[in-house]
Amino acid sequence: MRWAFPIVVVTLLASLLGVMYLDYVVDPEKNLHDFPIALVNQDVGDDIGGKHVNFGDQVSDGLRKAVPADQIDLRVLGINEAQLQMQSARVYGTIIIPSDFSKRLGILGVGSVLPGDISKPVLTLQTNPRTGAFATAVVQKFGDQALTQVNAQVGQQLTDQVKAQLTPPPGAPPTELTAATRLVLAQPLNIVIDQFRPLPGGSGEGLTAFFYSLLLLLVGMVGAMIIHQLIDSALGFLPTEWGPWYVHYPRARISRLETLLIKWSAVAVMALAVSGALEGIGAALGMPIDKPLLLFLYGVLVIVAVGFTCTSMLAAVGTSGLIINLIIFIILGLPSSGGTIPIEATPKYFGWLAKFEPMHQVFLGTRSILYFFGDGQAGLTRGIWMSVLGLAIGVVGGLVITRFYDRKGLERKPAESDPGGSGKHAKPAEA
Repeated sequence: MRWAFPIVVVTLLASLLGVMYLDYVVDPEKNLHDFPIALVNQDVGDDIGGKHVNFGDQVSDGLRKAVPADQIDLRVLGINEAQLQMQSARVYGTIIIPSDFSKRLGILGVGSVLPGDISKPVLTLQTNPRTGAFATAVVQKFGDQALTQVNAQVGQQLTDQVKAQLTPPPGAPPTELTAATRLVLAQPLNIVIDQFRPLPGGSGEGLTAFFYSLLLLLVGMVGAMIIHQLIDSALGFLPTEWGPWYVHYPRARISRLETLLIKWSAVAVMALAVSGALEGIGAALGMPIDKPLLLFLYGVLVIVAVGFTCTSMLAAVGTSGLIINLIIFIILGLPSSGGTIPIEATPKYFGWLAKFEPMHQVFLGTRSILYFFGDGQAGLTRGIWMSVLGLAIGVVGGLVITRFYDRKGLERKPAESDPGGSGKHAKPAEA
């Protein structure tokens, strides 16, 4: 039944892969939670009919009541704070009520019954395209639903106000609004959708950061596995096969710790070479890179952190480390990265995974460098420190476990059969 074991393993891995990848993408709108959008009310109000009114406050209150609190985190902020949070990717969009909102709305009401030039008051919905295309689409859909409802409510209120102004004295014939006037009053607001700091060309609609992060992680993981395999072959721990040619070099007299240090050295050199190559390819293809040195150094750090951790895992548990690395870095990492669909539009357990899964930390740092000029609050600080933490865990874990194996005399050599021919493997020699 040995042939059945790999089939069972692959089936279980494929099932986990299917759950993780499909669950986060099947229905993002259903999974929407705590999606941050800023609301800025700059309206100073106006005196209408001898009474001071502030329609901006009414619109702001209406939005806060209408927005589902379990889906949208509507943050009432000043304009400066809202822009700071947009610049650091802490909010995905901003609704702006201008300072002359009440004044223009009052003029619109008066202008509907008196001649003169008028213009509709403006509500601005700013999207944040640097947070990704899907986040921008969610903001636009939210604005379409919420602001359309606000437009209708304000229109009904304004229509009633104008009708009250047209109430004739007793005995006079009633005054009716024209069809054109009713149409204008029913939709009195001019809703403008604007991009906050649009992405430059060559940014893949906000996807280059995700794919660059994916490349760094894949290089660290796959590169570590290749280095592990080739060095073990060169040291005689594994056979080397090139097509029909088969070579098994004599086993080198080298400890587990020394083997791991050799692999780490190879990973470090690989990180320098590959980080430079990836950046050069990106620049050659027209990808805008405002901070090339920072991107290069961050790429080196990520590849080293991932590569060291993967080789330590292989040194600790052997071949099954391939499966563990695959689960940690790919199966659980990609769906919880937030690179294509925001974490706030995925099932809540993805948010828990994103707190420590490497891919999310790598993505935040890369996105900050490529789109937010290396702003620490936009994710670079977290990306660096989490990479350093991952590197420390990999280094300490690798050193401790290989040193432990060496002290116990657990050498990497084929087990010998007992003299009696029973087929039982002898215990490794004690150190």
